[in-house]
Amino acid sequence: MTFLKRGLLASVFLLLLFSPVLAEEEAPKWPGVDETVVGKYAKELGREARDPYINTDQGDLLLFLFALAGTAGGFIIGYYWHKVFVAGKKDLEPRD
Repeated sequence: MTFLKRGLLASVFLLLLFSPVLAEEEAPKWPGVDETVVGKYAKELGREARDPYINTDQGDLLLFLFALAGTAGGFIIGYYWHKVFVAGKKDLEPRD
């Protein structure tokens, strides 16, 4: 490789390496719909924001709830799998 190719490759590597850092500094904070639209109308109607009953922002509670829902869904699908996909197949005639 020539010196020019090595320099170009090194500069592309450094640009890719530091681009997330540069992008994070320049990116402005965009508030969500809840904060801008819903919060605005709630304040106009006299309803202030309050903490949720179950705060899923603490620790791994949200991850635990998703895992629990996936486990429950897996058991339900596993229980009905035989009824839906296997039990009725014996009565059908094979296709040619």
